[in-house]
Amino acid sequence: MEDKRIPWNQYFMIQAVLLASRSTCNRLSVGATLVRDKRIIAGGYNGSVAGDVHCIDEGCYLVDGHCVRTIHAEMNAILQCAKFGESTEGAEIYVTDFPCLQCTKMLLQAGISKIYYLRNYHNDPYAKKLLELKNIDLEQVSLSSDILEATSLDTYLTD
Repeated sequence: MEDKRIPWNQYFMIQAVLLASRSTCNRLSVGATLVRDKRIIAGGYNGSVAGDVHCIDEGCYLVDGHCVRTIHAEMNAILQCAKFGESTEGAEIYVTDFPCLQCTKMLLQAGISKIYYLRNYHNDPYAKKLLELKNIDLEQVSLSSDILEATSLDTYLTD
């Protein structure tokens, strides 16, 4: 019997896309979903420190071309695990955009075993080198129009 459900990779990537919709960054909306044994253990999106103003309200706080107000989605997901005592060792991450160098280093130190990403975004050569050095699997996931149509939420809307 054929399984008609969407594949796990697309399922978890859609979760990351949904998280990205909560982003408060004007420049790029990013979402990240941490998974172990096909179960979500944490999620994050890029935005300000809790209680600080948001970029969508006052604009980005740029230093050397980077917004220093924003915490990246990957870091927010890892910090959620730290805050609630959930180990990240051996977990996998689904992120809407290729992780920056700093997030790549953090993910390696946190014990992430595989990185799935949706879009290329300034893919840093040294980040790729570190992933190869540590034998971390890296896989780009695509979301076809069929999968996006199959996840329509129209049937859940009420009058």
